[in-house]
Amino acid sequence: MSDLFMVPWSDYQSELIDALGRTLLYTVVSFAGAVVLGLGVALLRLNRAWPARAIATVYTEVFKNVPLLAIIFLTYFGLASAGIRLDVFTAGALSLIVFYAAYLSETFRSAISGVHAGQTEAGEALGLGRAGIFGHIVVPQALRLALPGTNTFLVDLLKSTSLLVTISAAELMSEGRLITSATFRALEVYIVISAIYFALCYPLSQLLLWLERKVRAGDPLSPWRRRRMQAARALLAQDTSPGDTSPADVGLREAAA
Repeated sequence: MSDLFMVPWSDYQSELIDALGRTLLYTVVSFAGAVVLGLGVALLRLNRAWPARAIATVYTEVFKNVPLLAIIFLTYFGLASAGIRLDVFTAGALSLIVFYAAYLSETFRSAISGVHAGQTEAGEALGLGRAGIFGHIVVPQALRLALPGTNTFLVDLLKSTSLLVTISAAELMSEGRLITSATFRALEVYIVISAIYFALCYPLSQLLLWLERKVRAGDPLSPWRRRRMQAARALLAQDTSPGDTSPADVGLREAAA
């Protein structure tokens, strides 16, 4: 065991930093794309037109039941054999997007459906249009419901970037394979690579749990909302009588809750 850790890591420091940056770039781009595509598919699943629902259902079921590794191979090698050549980054990010969008669409669909129909009726009574109801009433409440599942998929996507080693995507696992080939110290190298993934994923998961608790508790997360909360509390403090509760006071208390 005395000669276990003998890889000259200083020789590979710059390559590891570049690989770490590439891993984070894959994660950010793929997750953003998966959120946008997943929300679009979720809205299609909730559409009244059956062709739209059918297309979204087929997409969801296909990509939920095909392994991510197979999707990566189809995107990079399969499309190339058909004359559609994608660079490594595009193929890797696209594979992650279409795979995780299928799962996120289910999370978003469930969250949107979980908003009580009475909320929509209240928005219509206030004279809001469909876009206003969706943006100001449905989305904030659906976000709270979708956050736990979305957080889980973000951490899982970060770990799944390691599968891009199969197309030499220059991320952490690819760099680990190159270092192993040069040093023949597979155990040490992959222990260090695994430790780097843990150092990325564990703080991220804890941060997302903290964010989830803040959202569930109704704490303001933006300066704009924080100012609105402070203004509501200031109006509540101006009550003329502690025992007097008017409908306006009730509304303010509900807004501040």
